[in-house]
Amino acid sequence: MEKPELLTDLDVASTTRSVMKKLPEVTLAFWIMKVAATTLGETAGDLFAQTLKLGYFLTTITLFLIFVVTLVVQLRSRRYNPFFYWTVILSTSMAGTTMSDFMNRDASAKFLSGGATSLGWGPQGLGLGYPTGAAILISFLIAVFAVWKLTGMTFVIRDIVAFRGEILFWSAILVSNTLGTSMGDFLSDSSGLGYAGGALLVSGMLAVLLVLMKVPVVPNVLLFWFAFVLTRPLGATAGDFLTKPVAKGGLDLGTAGSSAILLAILVGLMAYAHVQERRTAVSKAASTGQEAVTQRAV
Repeated sequence: MEKPELLTDLDVASTTRSVMKKLPEVTLAFWIMKVAATTLGETAGDLFAQTLKLGYFLTTITLFLIFVVTLVVQLRSRRYNPFFYWTVILSTSMAGTTMSDFMNRDASAKFLSGGATSLGWGPQGLGLGYPTGAAILISFLIAVFAVWKLTGMTFVIRDIVAFRGEILFWSAILVSNTLGTSMGDFLSDSSGLGYAGGALLVSGMLAVLLVLMKVPVVPNVLLFWFAFVLTRPLGATAGDFLTKPVAKGGLDLGTAGSSAILLAILVGLMAYAHVQERRTAVSKAASTGQEAVTQRAV
């Protein structure tokens, strides 16, 4: 039996159930917006924690509460809304950035920017290190999927319609974005690859996933989640490339400047997605109406 294409397998619009879709169609535009949102999450998280010197502890609490608020809005929505969905993705990326930093870093001068001697109030990191932090987060992600499996609910994105399914989906998103931050920081700071090298490595891994789409024995849902995790370190390395000093291989645009540019790009993409969604809805409504007229005529 011929294996279905990835975009078809994950196309939330194609479900035959009589429910309103809550998730976007997984297209090239989806992945572009995912990288833009996760890159903004990296720069915005660093903006609050480091540039504004709120510290990892206070910033993590604040951004996690923002994530909860945006998630509630998304869960209460009866249909897919690009602004609601991508705001949750952004909030998981921002919270994931500081959660990862809090786990992996400490209060030493190595992790302080701009000659700062301290950051905010409270503990400024557990100092676990990137490999240990990533291992813990991988365990968390496996645990989420294990619970998901035990519930008997589908992993197929287009069929996630129940409340519990949405909760599990967004739990996996939060953990995967936090894990992606740890992976991105490790590639940029500790691996010796630098920002460009880390981005090239992740891009190469994503290219391998693209090739695996044609391999019948590899489930498309598995490829989707691997790609979802890997686009986060791509965003992390891209964010570091934009914000870090030229001497360290970055563009030195700063966290504020980079965040402003990325926010404008993401808002523009969300507006475009909203317009496309409305056009699709109008087209489907017109098609349905025409079919009804034809059937009555027959």
